[in-house]
Amino acid sequence: MNNSIVKLFKSPKTVLNINDISILLGETNKNNLKSKISYYVKQGSLVRIARGVFAKGKDYNIRELATSLYSPSYISFETVLRDNGLIFQHYDTLFLAGPWTLTRKIGQNTFNFRKLKKEVLFNSTGINFINNYCIAEKERAFLDMIYVFPKYYFDNLSSLNWEKCFDIVKIYENKQMVKRLNKYYKENVK
Repeated sequence: MNNSIVKLFKSPKTVLNINDISILLGETNKNNLKSKISYYVKQGSLVRIARGVFAKGKDYNIRELATSLYSPSYISFETVLRDNGLIFQHYDTLFLAGPWTLTRKIGQNTFNFRKLKKEVLFNSTGINFINNYCIAEKERAFLDMIYVFPKYYFDNLSSLNWEKCFDIVKIYENKQMVKRLNKYYKENVK
């Protein structure tokens, strides 16, 4: 097996974008990089998922794919809220915070990106890197949601760490956000 492809397969990531491949191969020449990627796709070593996004096989992590589509981005909103029992509605769509608002469908998967201002998007407070993707903690996802949807209905806020919410809300630099947070806090803490 080619030494370059071995470097790619040693990476724990299941989804790689062009920047990942460039770094792993140490290839800075764009034409050489495109040629190598094209060769690996033709050989079946890489699977092209979307423009500039590739998988090392058919069994890739869908959440890794989601955060590889646009950078910076992280999983948040309904996806995290549902995973943590703050909302009960099921969504097949993966919801992310990103630099643009758009919905993207790849195969059977739908990815919904919601735009956050740069100061929030680039702030890593309340975001974890796990399994090769970034995901918001439930408190950050809750705050992202009330930032975008001020009157959102939540099914169960009992598991929120309110102290953490009041710490994280500062990154939004928004007085209305603090008022919204206080309102949710007063309605849900007895």
